[in-house]
Amino acid sequence: MTQVLSKILEPAGLLLSIGALSGPSFAVEVAQGQPTAVTIAFSDPQISALIQQEFSSETLRLYTSTDVVGVELGGALKNVVAIAAGVAAGVGLGHNTTAALITRGIAEITRLAVACGAKRETLAGLSGAGDLVLTCTGGLSRNRTVGTALGEGRKLPEILESLGGKVAEGVRTTRAALGLARQQGVEMPITEQMELILNEGKDPRVAIRELMLRPGKEER
Repeated sequence: MTQVLSKILEPAGLLLSIGALSGPSFAVEVAQGQPTAVTIAFSDPQISALIQQEFSSETLRLYTSTDVVGVELGGALKNVVAIAAGVAAGVGLGHNTTAALITRGIAEITRLAVACGAKRETLAGLSGAGDLVLTCTGGLSRNRTVGTALGEGRKLPEILESLGGKVAEGVRTTRAALGLARQQGVEMPITEQMELILNEGKDPRVAIRELMLRPGKEER
């Protein structure tokens, strides 16, 4: 989105610094004053430092980064994996499956982010692994909630209606992520199966089985 904003603003002569703020942070817990840590990223480290200074408090801790692409892609793509984790829970699978999805999910996210110019270490931080763990396991996660309902056999339009106007970003992010992955020549098997479940009505159990039966690979 930072690139979209730049394309819109620059022709109008608005040469503003654009950054991204992301990390494991359910809004309601931030509002309640529960200790939270997130990452603020700008290409200009002085801007990040200024925002860090102005926003930091005893309940909100900011870490700075110059990796804008890594921070914003980590924050967006984790929603897709969170839906997958919800699907697994919805069909009655346990902690082993969730752990596998989180671990292989961060591998997918990292592959795509690095291909887009991000730093690998960013995706191991708050806006990558941290946000992914929260969204895949937290009961307040709308994306996980959507996935759980899909796993239980409910239809997507009904599920989205039941959110009462709240948005599960991963539903639309899935197709966008696949388009970007194909553009970059990056393999994203979990995301591919989520696209089929969300938009083609694929049986979640079949999707999980196909993920498990993919050809064996070396872990890197």
